[in-house]
Amino acid sequence: MVDGKPIAESVPTDDGQFTYQRRYNDPQQYAHLTGYYSLANGSTHLESELNDWLTGSSSDLVFDRLTAMFTGQTAEGASVELTIDGELQKQAYEMIPNDLEATIVVTDPKTGDILAMASKPSYDPNDLAVHSTSAAAENMKELNSSKGLSTYVNPAIDTPIWPGSTFKILNVVAALESGEYDRTTELQNPSSLDVGSGPPLTNFSAGICDRRPTATLDFIFTQSCNTPFGAMLLDLGEKPFSDVAERFGFGQQLEIPLSVRPSTFPENRTKDQFARAVIGQDDTKATPLEMNMVAMAIANDGVIMQPNLVKKVVAPDLRVIEEPKPKAFSTATTPEIANEVADMMAGPVASGTAMNARVPGVDLRAKTGTAQTGREDANGTALFNSWMTGFAPGDDPQVAITIAIHDVPYNTGHNTAGSLMKKMTEAVFNK
Repeated sequence: MVDGKPIAESVPTDDGQFTYQRRYNDPQQYAHLTGYYSLANGSTHLESELNDWLTGSSSDLVFDRLTAMFTGQTAEGASVELTIDGELQKQAYEMIPNDLEATIVVTDPKTGDILAMASKPSYDPNDLAVHSTSAAAENMKELNSSKGLSTYVNPAIDTPIWPGSTFKILNVVAALESGEYDRTTELQNPSSLDVGSGPPLTNFSAGICDRRPTATLDFIFTQSCNTPFGAMLLDLGEKPFSDVAERFGFGQQLEIPLSVRPSTFPENRTKDQFARAVIGQDDTKATPLEMNMVAMAIANDGVIMQPNLVKKVVAPDLRVIEEPKPKAFSTATTPEIANEVADMMAGPVASGTAMNARVPGVDLRAKTGTAQTGREDANGTALFNSWMTGFAPGDDPQVAITIAIHDVPYNTGHNTAGSLMKKMTEAVFNK
């Protein structure tokens, strides 16, 4: 259920095979959450994770089963109300261009409630819920041959990719925690940095970083310069960065109640590899939910609340049998550091790489990310992962929003990530 309305339900059928048919409403926008229940292909995602409640086999419903047995009635399953905001989910799904592989995640940083989690490409789970097993198998084969689509995968939680410069939020946390840097510290900002073996680390050629041979921590974060962060890794060593990454959720198991694939920060790498890892490359990989949790931590005084999809579970007799309460997942950093980083995240929106996401009247704090993938399109154009993660409003955060786009040319990704962040912020605050 979303906003009191069913998005997955069993309805009577007269097809001659079974009494009920599983039906999905607004299927494309919810497919990566609900998954499907299929006679031929089993079940996935929430249909699988919530199966005991939905079928009535949960121990929470033993009284209902006993009552049904003695009265001769049919035992019913429970209803599960999700935390999703139906209007935000609809807008998130519809605003993603149909020709992109992209995800939008919106959460409440104070509670961890997931308000929207939408991805494209998507599919219609009704194609897999048909009673004909041969038709379901054929439909499954066709769907999984679609570019960028797997019916088994929720891209928001199952597909870690290079996060690019959004990882620099964690870098400034490590820098400030070290006590060796503050926001006004003047850092060397060479256009190229020798990091040992391998090619040198460089700043983005289309940016303005190279206009300043030295720059403050505020400037290099706002303009997303690479070489000072590589030098910072060489100065501080790998451990402060890996410690921060772990506190922010990298490498951690998480259930929402869907199982989230852990994001990764590498271990046992050379200095040049670590220097690339701290700019969101090498073996640093993150899911969209993970980078949303990074924004949640900064928005919530350094505490990441447990991300959650289940608002409440209601028995057939309308008893509330489960109602998860907000709880902390991790203390990622101190309130003082979080608030300082939150102030720094105003810079990219005001005068840096996130200016195209600005919304008049809304104090958005954000960080962009562009990660090289090493892949090219059919025309030989380099492809990137494009990101933006942040929260609003700055003085009293109500939402954390993350945009992740896979395998696009630089201009397409940068412009689209900013546009989607702007539209999603407008959707929240015009609601």
